[in-house]
Amino acid sequence: MYTHADPHDLRHHGDAEVRDIAAHMTDLAVNVRTDTPPEWLRERIAASLMTLAAYPDGRSARAAVAARHGLPVERVLLTSGAAEAFVLLARALKVRHPLVVHPQFTEPEAALRDAGHTVRRLVLREEDGFRLDPSAVPESADLVMIGNPTNPTSVLHPAADIASLARPGRLVVVDEAFMDAVPEEYETLAGRTDVPGLVVLRSLTKTWGLAGLRVGYVLAPAEVIAELERAQPLWPVSTPALIAAEVCMSPAALKEAEQAAGLIAVERAHLLAGLAEFDEVRVVANAEASFVLAHVRRGAEVRERLRSLGFAVRRGDTFPGLGPSWLRIAVRDRVTTNRFLQALDQSLTMVGC
Repeated sequence: MYTHADPHDLRHHGDAEVRDIAAHMTDLAVNVRTDTPPEWLRERIAASLMTLAAYPDGRSARAAVAARHGLPVERVLLTSGAAEAFVLLARALKVRHPLVVHPQFTEPEAALRDAGHTVRRLVLREEDGFRLDPSAVPESADLVMIGNPTNPTSVLHPAADIASLARPGRLVVVDEAFMDAVPEEYETLAGRTDVPGLVVLRSLTKTWGLAGLRVGYVLAPAEVIAELERAQPLWPVSTPALIAAEVCMSPAALKEAEQAAGLIAVERAHLLAGLAEFDEVRVVANAEASFVLAHVRRGAEVRERLRSLGFAVRRGDTFPGLGPSWLRIAVRDRVTTNRFLQALDQSLTMVGC
């Protein structure tokens, strides 16, 4: 349950910015990679439809995920997207003092509140680059949730800083939904078994364009996985989603994902260079994900003007720690970015910035 004093709509997500929009609208609000799923993945998913008469069997997919991260299968749980994992964590784990590091994806806090938890927030500051100071996390927190790289700031926290949060009796939950957009995933904690209480969430939604299929997974100590699994309904992940999870762990798929991450880095640099030309725009430095966060003078009005010009960007005021002048902008190809920058120029002029 949310308090009336909380101005942030924790249930607002990027897809709301583009729902029921005209066909000509360019989507810079949702962070799913364009032109996905690739043809080879669509073909494998389509072929799985011939087996829908049988109940889903997740053993092969679970083994593939475990092998990809060098873990035993007992430390892996397949879920119906990362969103289900947030709900399972909130409902199954017996924690008393959960803390969520903001600004970040709001679904973890929403799930905790819906499960009856009182949630404490650690709100990172722009003047600190929205970077985590581990010493700011209170010792009383027995569950800490943080995104890495963080949505919407695009900040990639050092793995060592997050690992330093580990304490006896504490779970450290890291949402790595965008880590595969980082070349070489150099700050990932997936596969680490030396950090007590570490829980890592991963998603196939962003890189592979599978938002509608719902597939993700949890990497955690075996006893935590067992607790989450007991809270799951039977057959939570469909056969097509299991096939997708398995094939996306293949060496060829991982190579394609790495190439995509490299291209994102190049296109993100082009977007950042373009945004730097505007005195009215202030961008969070050192972005590492497939989106950037920008503070735009009269941002709420600019966002509406952009919509009138055919561009949807993600509003920032639903994230704790941000306000209406913040906009999240997805990284796209150079042609699309150049068109967006022209529309931004027009929008700033139209609102009199």
